[in-house]
Parts: sequence; structure tokens; C-alpha cells
Amino acid sequence: MSTTNITPQTDRAPERGRSAAGAPGGPADPGAPGAQGASGAGPGRQRISVGGITTAFLAMAALGLLVAGVHLTQGTAAVGAGDLWQWATGGEALDETASVLLASRLPRLLAGLLVGVALGVSGALLQSVARNPLASPDTLAVNAGAYLAVVTVAVLGLAVPFYLQGTLAFAGGLAAAMLVMGLSRGGADGPTRLILAGSAITLALHSLVTMLLVLFEQETMGLFAWGSGSIVQSGTRTLTLALPVLVVGVVCALALARRMDLLALGDDAASVLGISVRRARVASILVAVLLAALSVTVAGPIGFVGLSAPLIARMVARRVPGLGRHLVLLPFAALVGIVVVLGADVALRLVVPSAMTTAVPTGVVTSVVGAALLVWFARRLPDRGIGLDSSGQPGRPGRPRTTRTYAVVSASLCLALVGAGLAAVLLGDRLILLGDVANWLDGISGREVTLEMGRRVPRVLAALLAGAALALAGTIVQAVCRNPLAEPGLLGVTSGAGLGAVGAILLVPGIGLWPMSASAVVGALVVTSIVFALAHRGGLSSTRLVLIGVGMQAGVMALIALLIVVTRPWEVNLALTWLAGSTYGRTMEQLVPVAVALVVIIPVAVLLRRELDVVALDEDTPRLLGVALDRMRLLLLGTAAVLTAAAVVATGVVAFVGLVAPHAARALVGARHSRVIPVAILLGAILVSGADTLGRCVLAPIQVPAGVGTALLGTPYFIYLLWRSRGRDT
Repeated sequence: MSTTNITPQTDRAPERGRSAAGAPGGPADPGAPGAQGASGAGPGRQRISVGGITTAFLAMAALGLLVAGVHLTQGTAAVGAGDLWQWATGGEALDETASVLLASRLPRLLAGLLVGVALGVSGALLQSVARNPLASPDTLAVNAGAYLAVVTVAVLGLAVPFYLQGTLAFAGGLAAAMLVMGLSRGGADGPTRLILAGSAITLALHSLVTMLLVLFEQETMGLFAWGSGSIVQSGTRTLTLALPVLVVGVVCALALARRMDLLALGDDAASVLGISVRRARVASILVAVLLAALSVTVAGPIGFVGLSAPLIARMVARRVPGLGRHLVLLPFAALVGIVVVLGADVALRLVVPSAMTTAVPTGVVTSVVGAALLVWFARRLPDRGIGLDSSGQPGRPGRPRTTRTYAVVSASLCLALVGAGLAAVLLGDRLILLGDVANWLDGISGREVTLEMGRRVPRVLAALLAGAALALAGTIVQAVCRNPLAEPGLLGVTSGAGLGAVGAILLVPGIGLWPMSASAVVGALVVTSIVFALAHRGGLSSTRLVLIGVGMQAGVMALIALLIVVTRPWEVNLALTWLAGSTYGRTMEQLVPVAVALVVIIPVAVLLRRELDVVALDEDTPRLLGVALDRMRLLLLGTAAVLTAAAVVATGVVAFVGLVAPHAARALVGARHSRVIPVAILLGAILVSGADTLGRCVLAPIQVPAGVGTALLGTPYFIYLLWRSRGRDT
């Protein structure tokens, strides 16, 4: 194997406050951008193994050809490898084989090639710009922003040409990416903040998409499965239109290769070498978003290819000197992207019955693979957890609140809760007067009022109880994670409960309340246990806990999509109602699980209030005080999982309540959990009740799901929190 040495124009000069080796995503991290296989070359020297690079490309190309060959033999038609060989060599069955190949299989294969190249290059660019190996079109919410733009066009009923649709997808993806990059300082605050920012923005955008899918079922028919990413194509027209954009994007990416190499040295070193750091980053982000938007326009948001392909490429580059140079790395990441996409599609069609291969999205498999890689990476990270102060801001000493302040806040929130509950009862698609409510309580109301109150009161109670449960669960999760930006939804607990509930509804039609509740609790506990076990490596790391939770959340949501599409695709709207978080059609019976959970767990949380205070501090203090830290964390996470599952049974998946309510409570009354717990419960109940009331009134008679309302209210607050704490590790 031939190896040559080259000497760069300058030694690797570390940037002030952010060295190339010590920055998040630097060579110290596994698979990190900048770890370019230079080990062993000596300071200021970088080896290039021509033979190693050639071998890596040939091996990956051979693997791609093998997967592509298998891919062509799969499908619903009875056309196998022998038929394809006869067709290729001019034998029999030319017409039938050519029809199947050209109309279905070849377009699907070409779509996989295009998407793999686009997302592989896009993810590699984003990782280099952010100097963070977890940056990708998924974690930066690019795919979510582009998907929202495409769904919005469908809702408006506009028949837009391909390039205009792609432009809108590009605009949506770019806006989301710039927001996430701004909140995480371009990835400089570390992988945890980047993932939290991207996941929260993605969650908010997906809430909007879910609302559109629920409210405009006819206009968006088929977009749910497409939203998980599918390379199924009808002919090659779309691919023909997309090919010039792909070529332009890849050429532009290769033109930026040298700038990316110099940026890996650090901002100061790149500036000394004559590179405009700002322009290079902006240009790279534009190209990366263009390629990601192109992929979404062609095949939908295929999850985590932009994370897994360049991450795998960088891991190979650590062993092959010179492969980490972007002029070589970008094409290699494109090859890996092809293998990931086609391999996922092949695996999917091996497992799923052939009759359903056109309906099941390829992105389900890639999302699971990407989530597994995210979990693997998170397990290799050191703990960089933070403590919680009374202001709820990391690293900033808070000012303790007086008893009088606590009393005033509690009294005000109690009044606000009464007002929110009363408004929820009176307002809706029709106005109910206080006199009507009084008559209903006395049992002398008219038939219409009686029917309306019978529908409305369970909804109001469901919102109040679920909000209280989610707020308490969020309080516990933030204390355990020692991270004020964590919540049950971002740790996979909510999605686990959703998988249990949706699975019970779809697999067992007419299932009773308590079996469905048990299924949701089991789903939440299983996911929580897996996250806890994976995060526990030589001690439980809050950083690993958050990142692994986000990975589990993504993987479980992909499984939910697969379950819906495979079992009862004609009832997508029913499942979406749960995933959007709605109080529509609730009955008093459905409120029993969450009421029981609150009655049992609130006293437990109050009894453990001092343990919560201690666990939220650091790793050492609880052990010095005799607290069995890991056992206590497992107990607390278990209670949070039960609360979350009970809330899911009552209202479906409601996001951001577990984030906003506890954080706002700490800002109002300080960090002591004896005060945070009741205030957070009140805030959570008010938030969900208010969101549900607004959802019933704003577009009446159309009803916006409560989960969408909480996402719209919670996202700006989350953005504020991230912006305010920029520059501090999370």
C-alpha cells in the first residue's frame, strides 16, 4: 500500500477558545469532523494513503453494486434475477421484464441512488460546518422544515411545478437549519445542545405537519407514509428534473472542499490562510440544505441517512490516512449514502410482504439505523451534565425566592387555573352561559346544553389532568437529567407510551380502556428502561441520557409509522389524532388512569422532594449524603414514565408541557422541589387547558389538537431558553 506525506502550508493552529482538537466534534470525539486519519504523521504533517483510499472506494462501490443488484430483483411482480439476466442478454420475456424494470424497479433504484448521494454529501457538509459529528439534515431540522413546506403546498391545493416545490422545500429547510445553528452557536456548544435544539424544533414542525394531516385529510392523503421517506417512483420524470440540481449541488460541494479542510483547523487558522470563515460556512450550509431539500422533494424526509452515511465515512477515514480530506470524503460519503438507502430498502422488502413494499416507507429502516448510531455515539461521550439553579439557567447562581413570593405565585396560579377551567367549559364551537352551567349542575338544563356539557366537561378535565401529569413528569426528568432543557418527549418516554397506546388501538380493535392503558405504561417503561440501561456506563451520565433518549424517540416514532402503515393504513387519521394530542371524544372513563396516577405519584414526589433537590445537584453530593443515586434515578424515571403514559391515554402525545412548566416554575419560585412541584403542576394544567380551549375556538368548527397548541406555545419559550443560555454547556 503506497503512502505519501504532504506538508500543509501551516501547522494546525488552534482557534482561541475552540481548538481544532478540543472543540466539540474535534478529533477527540469518535468519528468527528477533523479527525482525518492524520495520526502517526507527526505534527504539521498529514499522510495520504493512495492505496488505502482506492481500496476503500472500491470496497464501498462493490458493496453498492451488490446491494443494487439485489434491489433490482425485488418487487411485487414475478420477475427475478433469471428474468433480468435473460432480458439483459436478449433472451425471452423481454416485454414483460422490460415493463417491470423500466416502470417500477429502475426508477426506485435511481431514486435511491439520488437520495443517497444528496444526503451523504449534505450531512458531511453540515458536520464539517458545525464541527459536530451529530449534525445532519435531521438533527438540524432541515428535513422537517422542508417537509412542512411540501405539506403546506398540498393543503393549499396548489399544483406547483417540481422546481418551485423544491424551492419552497429549500426555503423551509434553510429557515429551520439557521434557527437551530443560531441556537447552538453553530454546534460550538456541544452535541447535546445541538441535538436538543434540533429535536425540539423538529418536534414543533412535526406538530404543525400532524395538524395539517389531521385537519386536511383529503388534501394530504398519502403524505403520512411519504413523510417517513419513500423512494417509490412512478416513472423517471421527477428524477430527470432532479438530476441537474444534484449535479450542481455536488459540484458546488466539491468546490468548497478546500475551504472545509481549512475550517477544520479552526477559525483563526482559516482566516490567516485567506479564507472568509463566514462566507465559507454560509455557502456550505446553502449547498447542504439545497441537497437535503432536493431529497425531500423527490422522496420525502428519509430519516438519518444524512447522519449515518457521513458518520460511517468518517469512521472509515480514521483508519485510512487522507480519506478525511473533503475532496475525497464527500464522494465517499455519497457512496456510503447509496449503500445505506438501498440497503435499507432491500432489508425492508426482505421483511415486509411483497404486496406491501410500495406502501411501507424506506425511511423507517434508515431512521432506526440512524437512531442506533446516535445511541452508539452517545455512549462514547463523557458526562458533561449541569446542575439546576433557582433561575433554571445552567451555570448561573439563582436568587432564592421568599415564602411570600411563593404564596403570591401559588395563589395567582390557582386563580388562573379556575379561570382557565371556567373558560374551557364556556367557550368552544358554541358559547355556553354560566346560567346554563348552573342549570346543568342542578340537573335541569335543556337537552342541547346537557349534550354539549356531556362532551365538553370530560375534555376539560382531560386537559387539566394530563397537563398536571406531564408537568410533574417533566419536573422529575429535568432533575434526574440535571438538564433544564430535557423533557419526557425528548427522552423517548412519550413516544414509548404512544407506541404502546397506538399499537393497542390498531392491533386490537375495540380494546378496553385498562388494557390500552397498560399497553401505554408498558411501552413507556420499556423505553425508559432501555434508555437508562444504555446511558449507564460506569455511572449514569446526563449527557448520554439526553442523547440516547433523543435517539430512542426517533427510532420509536419510526416504528409507530411502520405500525400504522402495515396494520391499518386506512385509519391513519385515528392514529394521527393520538400523535397530535387531542381531547376530542374523551369520556370520563378515560380520565381514570391519569387521575389514579396523580393521586398515587404526587404524594410520592412530595415525599422525595429532598432527594430530587440532591439528585439535581451533581454526581458526588447524593452519594456523600447516603442517597443510592442510580437506584433513586431509576425509581424517579419510572414514576415519570407512568405519569407520561397515563397522560397519553387521556390526551394522546402532548409535547413541550414537561419542558415549559417545570422551567417556568423554577424561574418563579426557585429550585426547591417542595415549591417547584405544586407550581409546575398548576402551570402544566393551565397550559394544556388553555391550548385546548384555543384549539376549539380559533378555527371553530375546525378543532386544532391540543398537542399542536402546546407545541406552538412551548417552542418560542424553548427558543428563548436556548438563546439565553448560549455559550454554556448543556
